[in-house]
Amino acid sequence: MKPKSIKITYWILLALLCLSMAGDAYGGITSQPAGVEGLKHLGYPIYLLPFFGWLKALGIVALLQPKWTGIKEWVFAGMAFIFIGAEVSHISVNDSIALKIGPIVALAILALVYVFWNKYEKVKDLK
Repeated sequence: MKPKSIKITYWILLALLCLSMAGDAYGGITSQPAGVEGLKHLGYPIYLLPFFGWLKALGIVALLQPKWTGIKEWVFAGMAFIFIGAEVSHISVNDSIALKIGPIVALAILALVYVFWNKYEKVKDLK
């Protein structure tokens, strides 16, 4: 792929990831009823909802900043833990396949963003 194609693909995938995480973060920070019901259904305490919401919001900021790549690595790992944990939680309570697909799709998008971020870091100074 050409450097320009890598850059465009990276930013599109990152935007998709950050927008979906922003919606989830907002829902958590404001303790939206759907999030409260979801946590109750999975058996988690409700006080985790705003905590996870703020962590997701901070993760978005870390992914969008260009300077500290080490922090980005941690955010990618943390988001992977979130999506894997969500998948395991849905499996544990025997949820429908429709609820189990979301975390897998999110994990796949996260993996693509990570791959293209690494490619972008290698070619961003090339013209």
